[in-house]
Order: sequence, then structure tokens, then C-alpha cells
Amino acid sequence: MKDIRTFIAIPIDAKVQSAAKGLVHALQDSGDGVRWVPLDNLHLTLKFLGEVDNTLIPEVCKTVRECCEPTPVTELHVCGVGGFPNAERPRIVWAGIETGGDVLAALVERLEIAFAKLGFKREPRDWMPHLTLGRTRRGGRNPAQLQQRISAHADLDLGWMEATEVRVYASYLDKQGPTYHVMDTIPLG
Repeated sequence: MKDIRTFIAIPIDAKVQSAAKGLVHALQDSGDGVRWVPLDNLHLTLKFLGEVDNTLIPEVCKTVRECCEPTPVTELHVCGVGGFPNAERPRIVWAGIETGGDVLAALVERLEIAFAKLGFKREPRDWMPHLTLGRTRRGGRNPAQLQQRISAHADLDLGWMEATEVRVYASYLDKQGPTYHVMDTIPLG
């Protein structure tokens, strides 16, 4: 038996991904203390499962498929930049989902309930639809400058896309960062 670091996400289309690359280029600065997400791997995470025994992956995929059945193809408007827990001292820098998040929140709740029944831990906080762009590291310099760059782009429109599918990903960590392998693709609608 082998554990696979597993998560469930919606892939981001090329147009929004390109706009996100431009945004990250505008936000980043040397010494900003942010580890920016490789944007070729950009996705909208619905549920992080963590280390999953490989023998359970078929059950994971079946559960995701059942949860996705009632979810329609959904228009998403990716707009705005912020930070968790706040934009003044962000640990996470994100782009927001302005439209379509309610449909995805209902899907996430179904996933939370279904995976809790399988023994996976529920998320302690309410899910907020967002694209993680970067994570701050301790010791980064100029947090005020990062906050200013976030504020300057707070209303930036990254575009519209259709959420047409959900993927179950395996994540492998190495020195160059994470690499993802799609284990299953589940259509919406």
C-alpha cells in the first residue's frame, strides 16, 4: 500500500490562466517573501484530502462522481485580488471568484459530507471560492509593499470561464515544487 497526496479541483481555462500570469507578474517583487504558485498548475481547489491509501482511490473517484452529478456546468467570473487572513498581512494571496461560487459551494458541501462519512476530516472553515496565487514565507521583506500591490489590483478582472469538469489529482512534492497527475476527470452537468 502506498499513500497518494490527493485533492479535488476544477482546472482553469487558458484565458484566465494567462490573465493570472500577468497578475502574478504585476504582484511579485524580489524579496517579497511570497512563494508564487506555478501558474501552469493553476486550479480551483474544492477539497484537499491529504495522504490517501492508493487502494482507496477508486472509492474517492466514485464519491466525487456522485457528488458532481447534480452540479451543472457553471460560469465563473474570476475577479479581484486579496489575501487570507486579510490583505494587510496575507499568508495566502488569491484571486477571487465573483460569480458562480454559490453553485460550487453547494458541491463542496456535498463533498465534505460524503468524505466525512468515509473518515476524512471536514474543513474547519467555510469554503471560499478562490485561486491561490502565492503563499507568504516567514522572513519576507516589505509586507507593506505587497499589501499596496494587492490593493492596486483588488478589482482586476481576470475574465470568465466555464467550470465543465472536476478532476481528482495526485500531488507529488519535490524541490522544484509540486507536480500534479490527473487520476480522474468527472464532467459537470
